[in-house]
Amino acid sequence: MITDGFAYVAVLLFMAGVLVTLEKKAGGALKKFFKYVPSMVLCYLIAMLLCTLKVWDLGETKAAYGALKNNLTYAMVFAMLLRCDIRKVLRLGPRMLLGFFSATLTIMIGFVAAFLIMKPVIGGNAWMGLGALCGSWIGGSGNMVAVQAALNISEADMGYALVIDSIDYSLWVMFLLWAIQLAPRFNRWTRADTSRLDEVSLRLEDETRQNAQPPTLQSLLLLIGCAFLVSAAAGNAGAKLYEWTGFSDKATWTVLFVTAAALVCAMTPLGRTAGAGEVSNLLLYAVIGLLASRASLLELGDAPAWILTGFIVLITHTVLLLLLCRLLRLDLFTAGVASLANIGGTASAPVLAGSYAGSLVPVGILMALMGYVVGTPLATLCANLMKLLA
Repeated sequence: MITDGFAYVAVLLFMAGVLVTLEKKAGGALKKFFKYVPSMVLCYLIAMLLCTLKVWDLGETKAAYGALKNNLTYAMVFAMLLRCDIRKVLRLGPRMLLGFFSATLTIMIGFVAAFLIMKPVIGGNAWMGLGALCGSWIGGSGNMVAVQAALNISEADMGYALVIDSIDYSLWVMFLLWAIQLAPRFNRWTRADTSRLDEVSLRLEDETRQNAQPPTLQSLLLLIGCAFLVSAAAGNAGAKLYEWTGFSDKATWTVLFVTAAALVCAMTPLGRTAGAGEVSNLLLYAVIGLLASRASLLELGDAPAWILTGFIVLITHTVLLLLLCRLLRLDLFTAGVASLANIGGTASAPVLAGSYAGSLVPVGILMALMGYVVGTPLATLCANLMKLLA
């Protein structure tokens, strides 16, 4: 049994490194396996398995966990949001932003509806796990972790959230890719005009191609240093803001401070520094491993009911979004990519956008980055609303 904090963290990072390497180099059947069970999900499940088998002592390693988890989370949020220059997002035009926030709103309503329907089965405290999942389904895995930190959600509830995020999300991606063939009929039904979308996407594609740069040692060190410094400052700032306002709690104010700092820095030369995606993913894997290392697989007995809850969220989201598309005359590309930009993030929204046309990939990326910006505060709001209804 591992009792040393450094060895405990070393094992988690080594496991994440091996899984990511296998995913990148996999071929044949293993490649198909990773397509449906990403390395991030495996990282969480294997860490839970190791915890279940008592590979490390939870008491002896608690200090290392406590010192790293929140600090790495705040650094990850900063690095993640550095890629989102809010000025570029606004250039998508009002209809694209309208589509994105229509998807966001219907997802939030879906979570509240699913919680009310399934509360007798999954329990009144399920708002915590669903709140964390809402962070992922509006933004991404980083937002899910940030919401967990802001609301002090248990590791077991995070396990349920990740199970839903893996299974329900995978089926949703397949459905949206299949629905591409329905675009002409859907657009006639909603009477949508796509000329503005085509113009913006071509301009963004040219700009992305011109600014593409590989990460360097200098850029990675600068980004990691800045992320850690902001994380350290945010802890003190969050405490001060909570002391001054008396509203919410320290963790929520800390996350909001990090978000604001990142959005400001994203509009400076730091926001154009290559490697922000790599740094945020590195920190995300570290945080995911730490979270899962405190949860046991024995605590996932109600997983089928939670998976059904996720499908209720998606069904509610679909029905309401279809009605809004008809009312607002939104095309299927806008609706589909907006939905996946929320639920899937930067990993899948560009894939769906590119399936319509290669020139539309930047639109998918920017919409997904917008989800990173609003994911944490809106998911925290949704979680608190569910808490009131519990």
